[in-house]
Amino acid sequence: MNEHVRQVKRTVVGKGIAHDSAVKHVAGTAVYIDDMGELPGTLHAALILSPVARGTLHAIRTGEAAAMDGVVAIVTAADIPGANQIGPIVIDEPLFAERDLDYLGQPIGAVAATSFEQAVRAAHTVVVEHDKAEPVLDIEDAHARGDYVLEPQRLVSGDVDAALESADRVIEGRLDMGGQDHFYLETQIAYAIPGEDGDMVVHSSTQHPTEVQHHVAHVLGGYANGVDVHVRRMGGGFGGKESQATIIACAAALLARKTGRPVKLRLKRSADMSATGKRHDMVSTWRIGVTEDGRITGADVRYLARAGNTADLTGPVLTRAMTHTDNAYHIPAARFVGHACKTNTVSNTAFRGFGGPQGIITAEAMIDQIARELDLDPNLVRARNYYGPQTGETTPYDQPVEHNRLGEVTEAILRSAQWTERRREIDEHNKTGPVIRRGLAMMPVKFGISFNLPSLNQAGALVHVYQDGSVHLNHGGTEMGQGLFIKVAQVVAEVFQLDIDKVKITATHTGKVPNTSPTAASTGSDLNGMAAYKAATAIRARMTPVAARHFDVPEDDIVYRENRVHAGNRSIGFGELAHMCWAARVSLSEAGHYATPKIHWDFKTMKGRPFFYFTYGAAVAEVAVDTLTGENRVLRADILQDCGSSLNPAVDLGQIEGAFVQGMGWLTCEELWWDGEGRLRTIGPSTYKIPGSRDVPPAFNVSILDGAPNAEETVFRSKAVGEPPLMLAVSVWLALRDAVASCGRPGLSPRLRAPATPEAVLAAIDDMRERAG
Repeated sequence: MNEHVRQVKRTVVGKGIAHDSAVKHVAGTAVYIDDMGELPGTLHAALILSPVARGTLHAIRTGEAAAMDGVVAIVTAADIPGANQIGPIVIDEPLFAERDLDYLGQPIGAVAATSFEQAVRAAHTVVVEHDKAEPVLDIEDAHARGDYVLEPQRLVSGDVDAALESADRVIEGRLDMGGQDHFYLETQIAYAIPGEDGDMVVHSSTQHPTEVQHHVAHVLGGYANGVDVHVRRMGGGFGGKESQATIIACAAALLARKTGRPVKLRLKRSADMSATGKRHDMVSTWRIGVTEDGRITGADVRYLARAGNTADLTGPVLTRAMTHTDNAYHIPAARFVGHACKTNTVSNTAFRGFGGPQGIITAEAMIDQIARELDLDPNLVRARNYYGPQTGETTPYDQPVEHNRLGEVTEAILRSAQWTERRREIDEHNKTGPVIRRGLAMMPVKFGISFNLPSLNQAGALVHVYQDGSVHLNHGGTEMGQGLFIKVAQVVAEVFQLDIDKVKITATHTGKVPNTSPTAASTGSDLNGMAAYKAATAIRARMTPVAARHFDVPEDDIVYRENRVHAGNRSIGFGELAHMCWAARVSLSEAGHYATPKIHWDFKTMKGRPFFYFTYGAAVAEVAVDTLTGENRVLRADILQDCGSSLNPAVDLGQIEGAFVQGMGWLTCEELWWDGEGRLRTIGPSTYKIPGSRDVPPAFNVSILDGAPNAEETVFRSKAVGEPPLMLAVSVWLALRDAVASCGRPGLSPRLRAPATPEAVLAAIDDMRERAG
């Protein structure tokens, strides 16, 4: 990356500038789709959902619903002029069911009416005639039946069987991991506005505008150039609006096409939780070969993932789980196998971490089990297996672990968290505490940054400089509260050396920046920030010769600083130079494009370099457990996260804190529960417990690793931050294991599932005591 002309220090990038919508968020004035002024004639829609988890659809009786006051249109699969298909990767997911009913809550059709309430009533009035069959709800049952949505994935490195055969010990284990609902504040919503010549404008709460654009075009039987998708902001996404938003947008657009009127489709919380996918619940099992001092010689790991009824994004989620099963540890011989199990439940999808959390918690469970069964210090076992010159520096998928900061972050967090003193004090407490036991744990994270599909690692940005010196910025990233827009604006402001308020942030728009990748995989700033940087620097490179001619100096003497352009002691305003450029017929507009270098991936062998770089982090968590009830609390958390040279430390700290607490929710209190009929019973905050303010650790110490710029050429040497800190919450689950272990004897490893609800903790304590005799 070329540094700025004669620039000594950064003045915008690296500053803790407030989120561009922070005041509006607090004041309640930020405009989301449901807040937009509705056009005359706007209709409101509701989905018709399958009443059974498995069956055959025979008929949809809409007569009574169609006759209701205010009902304008009802659509089913028969009304789709184009393709009844919205699968993001595999062509296996219809917009509306045609024959097979595969999960309870599956969309069968949609109703448009003059009010939202009337649309919901009409949707419930539609009669669905069907046969009913026994649903497959358990992933191990599906595995036993050989029911998969994809072929198994295999990642193999070295001779695993020989490694296990020659090991001093072979340790076997299992971990049951629950799913997680995204529970974004703004539920799924789309507002479709028909235009002339079959055009369609769709305001969609989506992380992937291009995917919405393409699928709306296919469902309507047209081309992408007839569909414009706009996204100003989302009220949260967390991966749940990467592929799932397509369902809502396509249904709204179909009704808009049929009626010729604008249609808004928004889901009630209960419908959202029933009809859209979650984080994949998984079962991992393993056999690990180790030496007597806890060094891993080989690992054979199997994942069973609940795909649901279609593939959706399960394939790449499993890939990422498998490429993070090593976490921070060198495994000389590895065999990781992933099965995408088909069940009669909603298809699971992307969720912050995208398989990484399931892989990393499996790695940490294995390390903890090794330590406890060999009666060793878990941190010592970790250190003996960290990637490094003494163990190995190549992952099972053949990517070198370069610029390794595992030792740096773990040693720093152990010091700052006062590990030695607290470990001693907690051990003494547990010797005498008959009811309340405490646990303490440290764990590292090594997380790869890039999409597993190399073609997605690209982005575009559009930058205009106007004659008054103001700047218009647009790019393919979407804002869901994470602060992407302000970060990219800081990059552009830094290039031109302008105040941040001179850069106008605008809504993501497929008509401005085409063929965008989803804002996901923690790549938003890396991709869109670099695309915007390239666009802005290209414009500046055309402006500089104009300034040099004006001052009659060499171009190298031109300095951009504090909203002005300098040549020695002389200067003009940036707006003055912009006007000069216009007068000289110099273009002040640029479409920047960026493609991540170095990455490659062979999907068949599961080998290559899928990640541009790794981020590193470490956390220490302390918990207290009531051994009579299983109730538990997180007392303290210490976090150190590698952000490279942070673009915005204030935003990054918020991302670290939020990700950690969301990870705590997945691992402690957020439990999805289906009944025997396949009906999800946890469909709102009364039955589905997300973390609240009182669940945040009272002592919450969060730091960004200082003086550690990214060794790879990212935008201003920053690193991604959206997903990696979520995995640091595994330290809380490990601390709960530590507290449970204190109820047994040395040599026993706790059997604790995730989420570690009070019931799960109590069951693990009872199991420990029973095995301890």
